[in-house]
Amino acid sequence: MELKLKPFDFAQAAARAGLQTDGQPLRNTQQVQPGGFAAAMSDALKSVSATQNEATRLQQEVQLDNPSVSIEQTMVAMQKAQIGFQATLTVRNRLVQAYTDIMGMQV
Repeated sequence: MELKLKPFDFAQAAARAGLQTDGQPLRNTQQVQPGGFAAAMSDALKSVSATQNEATRLQQEVQLDNPSVSIEQTMVAMQKAQIGFQATLTVRNRLVQAYTDIMGMQV
C-alpha cells in the first residue's frame, strides 16, 4: 500500500479558518448581527415556541386519528419541545442568578 501526501497549502488552511495569509480576518466573513444578545434570545424563544406549537399540533392530529401523523413523530416532537423548554428555563435561571449576584456586589 502506497501512501501519497499532498503538500500543505497554507493559504487554503488560513481561508478555512476565516483568515487572510497575514492573519487578518477575511472581509467577507459574517459579522455579528445588530441587536446582539437580545436578538439572539428573542430568536431562541421564538424557536422554542414554534417547536412547542408544532408538538401540540401533532398531538392533536394523533388524537383525531390522522393516518398521516405517526405516534413516533409526535413523541419526538414532544421531546424536542420539552428539551427546548428546559434549556430556556435553565438559561433564564442563570441570567436571574447572574443579575442577583451583580446587584449584590459591593461597589
